[in-house]
Amino acid sequence: MTIAPRRSVHAKDATVLIVEDNPSNFVLMARMLAYMGVQRCEWKTSGWQMVEFADTLPQVDLILMDIRLPYEDGYAALKKLREHPRLANTMVVAVTAEANAEQMTRARGAGFDGFLGKPLDPDKFPDQIRRMLRGESV
Repeated sequence: MTIAPRRSVHAKDATVLIVEDNPSNFVLMARMLAYMGVQRCEWKTSGWQMVEFADTLPQVDLILMDIRLPYEDGYAALKKLREHPRLANTMVVAVTAEANAEQMTRARGAGFDGFLGKPLDPDKFPDQIRRMLRGESV
């Protein structure tokens, strides 16, 4: 399978999918994204059926995915995403409270494009998102 290069997208034109089971964490991320100008933000609470849901969206530019999710964790969901022809090259960033070197190494090895530790830093988050939307890893 040939994977197309990632396109750079401005925040106001981006569709971001947040996969997070904690409503407070979702609200925080959604508010920070809205402050940056992101107008299309979707939410799923588990990795289970996330790929099927993402495939119904006209576009998905960035997925922010918790690693510890109910039913199917972030690693299992990422594996299915990477096997999906249309979504395989989508930028996917692990977001986890287990922000340590071991988890970061495991996440990179599994195919995540970046890693954000919780609690999220509201001063760094906008720049991290802009970099991801340009196709850069964080």
